[in-house]
Amino acid sequence: MLQSLAGCSCVRLVEKHRSAWCFAFLVLGYLLYLVFGAVVFSSVELPYEDLLRQELRKLKRRFLEEHECLSEQQLEQFLRRVLEASNYGVSVLGNASGNWNWDFTSALFFASTVLSTTGYGHTVPLSDGGKAFCIIYSVIGIPFTLLFLTAVVQRIIIYVTRRPVLYFHIRWGFSKQIVAIIHAVILGFVTVSCFFFIPAAVFSVMEDDWNFLESFYFCFISLSTIGLGDYVPGEGYNQKFRELYKIGITCYLLLGLIAMLVVLETFCELHELKRFRKMFYVKKDKEEDQVHIVEHDQLSFSSISDQAASMKEDEKANEPFVTVQPATYYDGCINN
Repeated sequence: MLQSLAGCSCVRLVEKHRSAWCFAFLVLGYLLYLVFGAVVFSSVELPYEDLLRQELRKLKRRFLEEHECLSEQQLEQFLRRVLEASNYGVSVLGNASGNWNWDFTSALFFASTVLSTTGYGHTVPLSDGGKAFCIIYSVIGIPFTLLFLTAVVQRIIIYVTRRPVLYFHIRWGFSKQIVAIIHAVILGFVTVSCFFFIPAAVFSVMEDDWNFLESFYFCFISLSTIGLGDYVPGEGYNQKFRELYKIGITCYLLLGLIAMLVVLETFCELHELKRFRKMFYVKKDKEEDQVHIVEHDQLSFSSISDQAASMKEDEKANEPFVTVQPATYYDGCINN
């Protein structure tokens, strides 16, 4: 009897704090995933780093033996200066690109990587004035870019996601959940094909020292805004149509980022993912929601409609893309 009562109390305790337990497991899972990534990267890349270090030591030793008039200190000073210049995008190699890093097309490409937070790092401001302007430009430009992308995605997703799902549901009578899942998968496949596989094939042709895997790697690193900077297009020796090529890459990055956000938003609107996300959120009390509505009913009727739509969202689980508009009901209640 006591054991059953203790078990029931434990179950009630777990159900009461279910969101907190789910959040704790989420944090633990994320930390474990970080550790897993560190272990895999270390085990895969550390041997290659060791081989590269040994090779560089041998080359340095051989070079000093062949040039006895040059001391090791002088060589290291020269290499240090060369590496510093390379970090700023300037190379002393004979087959390096003879184009400037700060002409208009290169600066336009740099500005797009800054505003999209990709930041390859291959070209950085050299002067103090350029660094100060980069800070101010980013502080204003990054929120501006987020606002721009949000507005564009909000308009595109109506025609690309919501209306097609409603059309197949109304015209053919299919379930909205099934149609939404199939549509999301198809949209993801089309986006991956148009912005990953096809551009990767183009880059593998345009860039002499890139294979298809390296080109696909660049596309993914760029459109996910990771921007490691180990692969940057248009920096090769005697690149043909470099200015036009740079402008095309800038347009590709912006359009690809918009496409990625549309796909992510489409998947986020799936009912199954909404239910999964709610497991980790703090649940609001109904009384707090009602007080929040009353406090804002004099500000705008649109905010009341949004609150009512969120309260009825669970009741319309099978209609994840239908926008509920109860403003008329509330107008009547308020007028009465």
